[in-house]
Amino acid sequence: MTRILILQGHPDASERHFNHALADAYARGAEDHGHDVRHIDVAELDFPMLRSPTQWMEGLLPPGLVDAQNAIGWAQHIVIFFPLWLGGMPALLKGFLEQVARPGFAFHPDGKNPLANKGLTGRSARVVVTMGMPALIYRFYFRAHSLKSLERNILGFVGIAPIHETLVGRIGELSDKQRGEWLIKLERMGQQAG
Repeated sequence: MTRILILQGHPDASERHFNHALADAYARGAEDHGHDVRHIDVAELDFPMLRSPTQWMEGLLPPGLVDAQNAIGWAQHIVIFFPLWLGGMPALLKGFLEQVARPGFAFHPDGKNPLANKGLTGRSARVVVTMGMPALIYRFYFRAHSLKSLERNILGFVGIAPIHETLVGRIGELSDKQRGEWLIKLERMGQQAG
C-alpha cells in the first residue's frame, strides 16, 4: 500500500474539467488496489501570494495551508495535475507550491551547502499536464521548459525523485473514445501507484 497525494492544480473551481476526470481516474485505480489516497484541490484553498523573500523565509504558513503541507509530508507518492497555461503551470499552483515548500519543511538550509538537506526525500512524483497543443510539440519544440523547471527547481530541489510525467495534448480536440482511453491509462497508473 502506498500513501498517495493527488494535487489538483487547475485554478478554475467553477466547473469540472478533463483535468479533474483524469485525477479521479487515477484516484479510483489507486483506491481500488488498496492504496491510501488524499486529495488537495488548490482552487478551493484560500491563501495569499508571497511577495518577498522575507515572507518566504521567515513568514508563517497561512492557516489554510497547514493541512495541505501535512498531506505532503504524509505522502509517499505525489501526483500533480494541471493545465498548461501560457507555457507553464497556472499562477495559483505556483503560488501554492511557493507557500508550502518553505525552509524548515521542504528543505533545511545549511550555510555551507543549501542543497544537502532536502526535506522531502523518499517520495516519488508524477506530473500530469493537459494542453491545447500536441504534446510532442511541447516536448520537443518548446523543450517542455516549464515542466523541466518544476521537476528540477521545485520537486528535485526538495528531494522528490523519481519524477514521471504524462502529457495529454490537443485536449480540446480529443474524441470521446480518446478521452476514455486516457482515463483508462490514468486508472492503470493509479493501480500501480506510479
